[in-house]
Parts: sequence; structure tokens; C-alpha cells
Amino acid sequence: MNILLSGGASDLATVLTPQLLARGDHPVRIDIRQPQIAGGTIIQGSILDRPLLQKAMSEVNMVVHIAAWHGIHEVTGQKDGFDFWDLNATGTFNIFETAMRSGVKQILHISTTSIYDGDGYYRQTKLIAEEIAQTFAARHNVRLVILRPRAFIPAWNSAVYGSFIEWANWFVKGAVHIDDFARAVLLALDYLADPAKPTPLVADIDGAYDYTAAQLANWDTDGPGSTFRATYPEFAELAEAAGLDISRRPDILARTEAQTLLGYEPHYSLANLLAELAERRTATD
Repeated sequence: MNILLSGGASDLATVLTPQLLARGDHPVRIDIRQPQIAGGTIIQGSILDRPLLQKAMSEVNMVVHIAAWHGIHEVTGQKDGFDFWDLNATGTFNIFETAMRSGVKQILHISTTSIYDGDGYYRQTKLIAEEIAQTFAARHNVRLVILRPRAFIPAWNSAVYGSFIEWANWFVKGAVHIDDFARAVLLALDYLADPAKPTPLVADIDGAYDYTAAQLANWDTDGPGSTFRATYPEFAELAEAAGLDISRRPDILARTEAQTLLGYEPHYSLANLLAELAERRTATD
């Protein structure tokens, strides 16, 4: 199957490309940047370039719409309101309109849990993007899945994180690992490809957690960091020495029926992060 990846040089596309190729799919990757890795058909350009997008869409069966400016671009001042509107709103309309004109009826739209709070350009334009997606699904019989992931910027994105521990302190707040989210994307593609599955489907995508409901409800009742120490006793000293905030209680999203329909089960939890931290420390000793 030929699958268009908008944002084809993004972190997510970088992870997805070899996985799609391994299962026999052919990614068509459009992005203003050159990708970090080869694979599939690479088209350098913008989804705001409608003739180029039409050409990219000409022989695809399905679309994964990734391209967007994110909260990090707003917080750091890298992008302004015009930028967010152009890519997140107009770009999304271009994707769906071009898909409709090209006869592409299966679209996976990557949204965000940031639509639930805040008042910035990122949230507002991603809300509008979802409305565009739902409108096309209703008016043009598009089979649509919308995934709303937690932030999934990987530790290896050095433009955002200066170190593994900086990423780790972000992850402990509550997040999804990019490998888990890529797994959710593949499940969503399989879901879309099955005409018996009902659409549209909207699913929040969270990571894996080791804490019990009782631990979360009675967080650190024995002092700061006590819940972490009880759960990961073998890693407590290492984590504190590395600068990890072990008193941070994660915010966890409730599991939804949509996740069950997809068959999504996350794998990467704080236990995996701590094991990776230990390996990194051993390698540098």
C-alpha cells in the first residue's frame, strides 16, 4: 500500500518509515526538510504547495497527516500565529481537499491531547484541524481515524532536549514513548484498511505506567519520593543522583473504548526509562 506521510521528515515519520517498509508498505514522504533517513519516495516541499501536494497524492491509497507546528514552536517563539494557521489549519484543509479530489478515502489524522486545555495558537489550530477532518469524513465519506497522543518528542531529538535526563524529567510527568505511538499508528492504519471497522474513530494515546491506582491516590504519603522508592527500589539512588524528579506524580489519561477497538497496548514505562538510564550510566563509567 502506498501511504502519504505529511511531515515526512518528522520524528514520527523517521520511526514509521522503516516499519512501513518492513511490512510491505511504501511511504511517500513530503516535507520542507530533507529526512534524516532514506526510505520510500521523498518529496521535498510544503503541503501548502497545492500542485506539489496533488502530485504527491496521485498514487497513494492512504494518508497519515503528521505535519504541524507544535507547542514547542509556540513556547520558544519560533513560530507565530500566521505560521500556525498556515500549516495546522490551511495545511490540513489542503491534505483533505487534495485527498478527496484524488479519490483517497482513508486518512489518519494526528492530533494532540493539547486540545483539552490552554488557549494558545497550537491548541486552537489543532482544534480547527480536527473540525476540518470531521467535516470531510461526514461530507465526503472519508474513512477517518484521529489519534490524540500525549507529547512524544523522543530523547534523541537534540533540538529539544539537551540530555537524556532532561527528556526523562519531561517523560515522568506523563507521556507516550514515540515507539508506542508509532505502534498505535500502525494499528490505526490496519483499522482503516478494514471496511468492516466503524469510522470515524477518535482515540487518546497515552503511555504505559507501573503505578497502581492506590499508589496514585495516596501519592508520597510517606514523604517526597516515597512512592517512587517503593515502586523502583533498585533505581532510586541512581535516579536521584542523575537529577530525576522522583517526587513527580504523573498525570495519566483514562483508557478509552477507542484504544480497545484499536488493540493498543503501550509497552514503554518508567521502568524501561530507568533501565535505559542505568545502561547509559554503566556505559560511561
